[in-house]
Amino acid sequence: MVMKQAQLLDGKALAQRLQSELKEQIQKQTSIGRPPGLAVLMVGDNPASAAYVRNKERACTNVGIASFGQHFSVEVTQSELEQTIHRLNQDDRVDGILVQLPLPEHLDAVALLHQIDPDKDADGLHPTNLGRLVRGEQGLRSCTPAGVMRLLQEYQIPLKGKQAVVVGRSILVGKPLALMLLEADATVTIAHSRSQDLGTITQSADILVGAVGRPGLITADMVKSGAVVVDVGINRVTDASGSSRLVGDVDFDAVQNVAEYITPVPGGIGPMTVAMLLQNTFTSYLQRH
Repeated sequence: MVMKQAQLLDGKALAQRLQSELKEQIQKQTSIGRPPGLAVLMVGDNPASAAYVRNKERACTNVGIASFGQHFSVEVTQSELEQTIHRLNQDDRVDGILVQLPLPEHLDAVALLHQIDPDKDADGLHPTNLGRLVRGEQGLRSCTPAGVMRLLQEYQIPLKGKQAVVVGRSILVGKPLALMLLEADATVTIAHSRSQDLGTITQSADILVGAVGRPGLITADMVKSGAVVVDVGINRVTDASGSSRLVGDVDFDAVQNVAEYITPVPGGIGPMTVAMLLQNTFTSYLQRH
């Protein structure tokens, strides 16, 4: 018997198309007299963060968004960063502000996030925007979960009445994604590292999302046959020969023989996150004009 492999949910291809559409929309907005602007603030020289920031800035250039990013040394103080955010809040050229995480130990990321004008909160993580999500009101949405929802929509995956299990409860992904799935009429369970008998919980899922940052946590025996599996995890692992590669939270090679749809890592949710960041910046730009 030939095993039928899952269809890939190709986030990379969709993100490229969304960026092309966004570029056209931005080119039509000549009456405003300036392009949308995004400021990404980065502290220190974490190689993964530096790569993410480069990707974001390249994507901005591709679609016609001006970059006002700033790179600070690891010694920067909390008050210097807060002053920078206040300046950007007042700057009419800037529509989106984002603090690249993680930050060095001496800085308080939550306090910095609270300083960002909610209408310029490109990451959709300000308490005001999370509150709007809870209430089902309009607002900037957290980029990674919004990217997951957009990808599911693209492949016309039905959510209404389906069992969705989100493994991970972070404020970045797990909690907002659970709310978005609930808004789409799915029945949602949030599981996490303390959940007892995780495999039994995940086996009930029509839509299963891994978002904990633990390589290969979700194995084939934890997945219901025909499920839709979304892998948000990005983990760098090094094999015996010393070469490193990116893997997700899902054991891709085994799970693709059980699932009906699956996202790859890389090339799944990562590019969608960047596409939603650009979309948030453009949305904020339109709302402000």
